[in-house]
Amino acid sequence: MNKLDNTLLKSLPPFLNLAPDQIRDILERAQPRRFATGDTIFAEDGTVDAFFLLLDGYVRAVRITEDGEQIVLLHISSGQLFGIAKAIGRTTYPASAIATGECLVLSWPTRHWDEFIKKYPRFASETYSTVGSRMGELNNRIVEMSTLHVEQRVANAILRMVQQAGRKTEQGIEIDFPVTRQDVAEMAGTTLHTVSRLLSAWQKAEIIASRRKLIVVTAPHKLVVFSETGQFPE
Repeated sequence: MNKLDNTLLKSLPPFLNLAPDQIRDILERAQPRRFATGDTIFAEDGTVDAFFLLLDGYVRAVRITEDGEQIVLLHISSGQLFGIAKAIGRTTYPASAIATGECLVLSWPTRHWDEFIKKYPRFASETYSTVGSRMGELNNRIVEMSTLHVEQRVANAILRMVQQAGRKTEQGIEIDFPVTRQDVAEMAGTTLHTVSRLLSAWQKAEIIASRRKLIVVTAPHKLVVFSETGQFPE
């Protein structure tokens, strides 16, 4: 842990306004871990025995429905806490965390949770802010499923990934992790066939560029308008 740079971590939200010795205290209790693409960091309904900070990479939160279908709830980007089920009083994880590409993670045993929350108010406030933000996002997803046409849901799923992991390129805004059409289908609550049909049409209309595990939004404004109205602007 001595190789981790306090000043680098100080820029991450959970560590903002903490003194160097406070950051060091937290880091000395952490376990650094690397995960390969597709590795399960923790499993849905597993006992909450640790919480995590993503230092590098992306993590996908996934749930399995009663019918056995996989649903992608959200993507977590570097610098964020995750696996913080303790913050909402749970003793089991509500979803699985899957590495999307190579990931570097810090983990702490759950026994440190109450102490960190008590000793470091900024750590606590950032945690509950993160919980609130994710609950809001999941509530928005529920509203989408109930009120929007499938085409709009697919557009919103892509836009969420752009917001969470967008990287500007000459073509447009690239989703900065591998994403398949099946992933999009699981986020939008629809079928692979529907997503393939829509992405092919949108690529032909030069709204997106798509190839194996890569999506670039080439006309983000048009996709935003479509997600809200169900029609592309002229």
